[in-house]
Amino acid sequence: MQGFRAALAAAVGASAMLGAGVANADDKPIYGGEFTFVVPANAPPSFDAHRETTYAVIHPVRPFYSTLLRVNPENPGDPSDFVCDLCVGDVPEGTNDGKTYTFKLHEGVKFHDGAPLTSADIKASFDRIIFPPEGVSSARKSFYQMVDSIDTPDPATVVFNLKFASSAFIPALAAPYNFIYSKAKLDVDQHWYEKNILGSGPFIFKEYQPGAFMTGDKNPDYYLKGLPYLDKITAIFANKESVQVQALRGNRASAQFRGFPPKVRDDLVAALGDKVTVQETDWNCVLLATPNHDRPPFNDVRVRRALTLAVDRWGGSEYLSKIAIVKTVGGLVYPKHSLAATKDELEALDGYRPDLEASRAKARELLKEAGVDLSKTYIYNNRGVDQPYKVVGVWLIDQWRQIGLNFEQKVQPTGPFYATLRESRDFDVSADFNCQSIVNPPIDTSKYLSSDVNPANYSGIVDRKMDALYEAMLLEADPAKQRMKMREYEKYVLHDEVTQLITLWWYRTTVHRSHFKGWKVSPSHYLGQALDTVWLDPSVDK
Repeated sequence: MQGFRAALAAAVGASAMLGAGVANADDKPIYGGEFTFVVPANAPPSFDAHRETTYAVIHPVRPFYSTLLRVNPENPGDPSDFVCDLCVGDVPEGTNDGKTYTFKLHEGVKFHDGAPLTSADIKASFDRIIFPPEGVSSARKSFYQMVDSIDTPDPATVVFNLKFASSAFIPALAAPYNFIYSKAKLDVDQHWYEKNILGSGPFIFKEYQPGAFMTGDKNPDYYLKGLPYLDKITAIFANKESVQVQALRGNRASAQFRGFPPKVRDDLVAALGDKVTVQETDWNCVLLATPNHDRPPFNDVRVRRALTLAVDRWGGSEYLSKIAIVKTVGGLVYPKHSLAATKDELEALDGYRPDLEASRAKARELLKEAGVDLSKTYIYNNRGVDQPYKVVGVWLIDQWRQIGLNFEQKVQPTGPFYATLRESRDFDVSADFNCQSIVNPPIDTSKYLSSDVNPANYSGIVDRKMDALYEAMLLEADPAKQRMKMREYEKYVLHDEVTQLITLWWYRTTVHRSHFKGWKVSPSHYLGQALDTVWLDPSVDK
């Protein structure tokens, strides 16, 4: 792993780039400096990454934590390239017919309060993720259906025992949300990490002003020797796109990691030229519209079918891709993956058929048959983030208006938005998303499992046939057969029961100041946020 700890070298092969900010063979990392970046949100709903699913946690908080594994920061465009973080050596291969994985850990690692980090902390953290105690919400619990138990034979060794061999296990283990927490803190209060930050990562948390900023200083005792390069990091919270753009233009911030729509990219390049770098890639993220299955009339499958039949995804892609960070028409699976549906397969599903007028006529018939009150105004719960939430929300409401359904958009900051989704559930249909870090479709599509199986499914649905279809797909070892079973699962979710609606998959266009180096775009805005292998080159601005 020498390259992992040294300067980043090769540019991202699969991504389009402009500018000078991407590391190349001639770049030599520079120590020092304060890196300021913009987080396009008001504030994280909590600091607990095991519970949350938003970049509003990962972007500002990830640099303070360690994970067991991570995607190789030298090659983040390859979702199968993993390296050790807290573990040492190469990523282990399974023994016992692929059902046992043994990890050796760095010794001498300390939490930022000086307490030692051992295998007991790894086990406590993953037990909380995989087998959460009552009252604890784990957003990725469903990723680990193959895990039976976790052992710690000594302080420097952790062993994962699987029920069945699965190629999805290592990618799931490398998810960047798998922060390693202190067992001592969890033993006292399982909810401590919702409001507090204490990790062992490359930066030490210093200050947080809600809705304003979060800062951290270099960890001088970081276990990956020679890292990090930066002295200080500052995350500025700004949910307004105009504020983010002005911060980059005025050089008050060096990056915004989530992405911008095409026009913003073009405007920044026109204004700043080679002072900015553009990196682009397809995005493992899709915006959903989630009906509330506990609230009439959306507990009626005829009404949910009408919702999807009304949406012109093909036309929406052509129009919205010019003004928003959405682009590709797809189903449950990341469109570039071999398990994804083809266009012909998609067009056999409600909501994707080429004859839009016929689909909308059928939608009106279904609403009439279900006895829906078309004089009523329903609530569409949306997140107060411009891209793509509010843009797509306006479009969706217009699509549903074409079949006689009226919605009022209730826009809320990130925290209250999540509280509505998870707690009060005071919505008829809500914006939602399935944004994952590692491109791992057998695991990614667990988002749509029954809500009592996967708490990240906010629809409230409980459907054991759907769960069984997913399990059959997950357990299938033959790629061709797994693809067929994915189609069966997808058809049930999107066509037969319309448990949730896919809108459009996202397209990631990042723009950062060219003095910011060593960072490479990936198919996920959750990856590459440890910030230990990046640096600043002040000479670029001269």
